[in-house]
Amino acid sequence: MNIKRNKKFPEIPFSRIAALILLDIMSVIISSFVAIYIRFDFSFSVIPPVYFAKFEHILVPNIFTALLFFAVWKLYRSVWRYASANEMLNIIFATSCAALAQIIYCYLFDQKMPRSYYILYWFVLTVLTCCIRFGYRILRLINSKRASIAGKSSRINVMIIGAGAAGNMILKEIESSNYLNLQAKCIIDDQPGCHGKLLRGVPIVGGRDKILEAVPQYGIDEIIFAIPSAGVQTRKEILDICKESGCKLRTLPGMYQLINGDVSVSKLKEVEIEDLLGREPIQINTEEVLDYVGGKVVLVTGGGGSIGSELCRQIAGHHPKQLIIVDIYENNAYEIQQELIRRYPEMDLEVLIASVRNTNRIQDIFATYRPDIVYHAAAHKHVPLMEVSPNEAIKNNVMGTYKTALAADKYGTKKFVLISTDKAVNPTNVMGASKRICEMVIQMMNQKSKTNFVAVRFGNVLGSNGSVIPLFKQQIAAGGPVTVTHPDIIRYFMTIPEAVSLVLQAGAYAKGGEIFVLDMGKPVKILDLATNLIKLSGYRVGEDIEIQFTGLRPGEKMYEELLLDEEGLKQTANKLIFIGKPIEFDVDIFEKQLDKLIAAAKKEDRDIRNEIKEIVPTYQWGEE
Repeated sequence: MNIKRNKKFPEIPFSRIAALILLDIMSVIISSFVAIYIRFDFSFSVIPPVYFAKFEHILVPNIFTALLFFAVWKLYRSVWRYASANEMLNIIFATSCAALAQIIYCYLFDQKMPRSYYILYWFVLTVLTCCIRFGYRILRLINSKRASIAGKSSRINVMIIGAGAAGNMILKEIESSNYLNLQAKCIIDDQPGCHGKLLRGVPIVGGRDKILEAVPQYGIDEIIFAIPSAGVQTRKEILDICKESGCKLRTLPGMYQLINGDVSVSKLKEVEIEDLLGREPIQINTEEVLDYVGGKVVLVTGGGGSIGSELCRQIAGHHPKQLIIVDIYENNAYEIQQELIRRYPEMDLEVLIASVRNTNRIQDIFATYRPDIVYHAAAHKHVPLMEVSPNEAIKNNVMGTYKTALAADKYGTKKFVLISTDKAVNPTNVMGASKRICEMVIQMMNQKSKTNFVAVRFGNVLGSNGSVIPLFKQQIAAGGPVTVTHPDIIRYFMTIPEAVSLVLQAGAYAKGGEIFVLDMGKPVKILDLATNLIKLSGYRVGEDIEIQFTGLRPGEKMYEELLLDEEGLKQTANKLIFIGKPIEFDVDIFEKQLDKLIAAAKKEDRDIRNEIKEIVPTYQWGEE
């Protein structure tokens, strides 16, 4: 059985405690001698003999009471290499109690000493105890300084952004740790009152305008952003300056780290591209989502993917009656299963391996679990791959959606939410066209079923599987080049948690038949993303890492749209969620076209794009 060592009270070696006790006994004896020696003008010859007799009588009780109070005030349990003001107060309280106990003993047993003796005894004992305890730390600091000078070339020079509590904690750890190969050289803070001062011996050289000037001056290798309370815009402005320095950037994950006192170098993370978006995190009405999801049986298809797994995380946090994860990829499913078991051990969780293309399997799952809400995230989404395997896009995306929707209708699901994409608008690729057909399936099913069928459409999510950010990181790690298809290509971006939280909110608004459109903010140039990511990694564009333009891939647009021209736009209670007015189409004709398309996909029809074009007139591809 493994017993975890208590971090608050680390195990102190017995030999060290014994050494401290011996030193404390010596301190009591020395303090008693010195106190009476000072009282009688630094001359033993003038000390009345009676006081020597009293001294011998009270010495042993003094030692025992001092050791007792030292133990009560935890002077034998503290880790003195990390001693701080708290330990200093404990020493003062312990020596004060010991001195007071001596006074009481002397008066009770008629062993009175001169009044000034007691004060001198307390003062000398306090000084000696502090020297013993803090001497070890002082020696370590001297040794650390000497080692840093000797090994200067091997240490990483660090700039701290922020002279507040978080910056102080980071400096304290760098100063006291034997294992960190960091050396704090300077601090940046926008408060003019602290400029020119020192924090733990490190100079505060100025505000953000001094960052680029201080980097070469102090030979900075790494910048640590230690202002967890900074607003998003302030954070972006400072990080925009830092990324031009050529230094590696790291930051604290968030404000809660400071509140919990959990600030340390190990908690630092690399600055991500999301830190430069420059907007506040998206907020949702958690009570509405809780009322909608809480106590319900929720099924997520594609639950192991980047969007699906985040859906599962957020749904799990809203207390569903049961969460069912369906995925064809066992590794993905296993990872999210283990994560949720760790985080929500009491939750009723089922993880099933299944393909949404398998009619019998999907029907059996719905018959067994009878989900109240379905989030359909299972899909092939990689544009270039689907261009060379168009029939697979139809089988997985269209057939999978249709079969899952039919099962939801048959077994009384209350809400069915399709995860769609901006690529469904005026599609130029098979993947986008297949998702547009999925939206039409949802609209058709909503007319025929008591289940509320809706779709949620959004753009790219940062860091999702197959997106540009993981690809860029891999290319940077390999030394480049970073490949961008076109210098002017733009995309809408949102973080995965933001996109999923809005999907949950949209599901709460759903009445049936809607296509919800998420406000993705301002579009971002992919070239800017690549440039910033290279700089955030501590490299210089064109010098350390090259950017190469490879040309647009088959089916790829220069820009994405979130609405069709025919669709109107209606705002919901959440200003970032809109409802597009459904485009009218003949359901009977569509159903026949759908059957024909699915049959063509099963036969591996090489001309399947023509079948897609019949259903989605706005679909255009390179051959036309």
